[in-house]
Amino acid sequence: MASRGMMSEKLKMEIAKELGVYDTVRTAGWGDVTSRDCGNMVRKAIEIAERSIPKQ
Repeated sequence: MASRGMMSEKLKMEIAKELGVYDTVRTAGWGDVTSRDCGNMVRKAIEIAERSIPKQ
């Protein structure tokens, strides 16, 4: 059964490149990305999402 991710693969790859973990993902897969780096990816995704929400 496939899980439904919240981030698109494209966004995950863009963030991985920005944070310097893309080579790990490309060569070893997401399972080898450290939990710290995963947390940094989530923080970055939240920042991107918050910037895309119009201010009220």
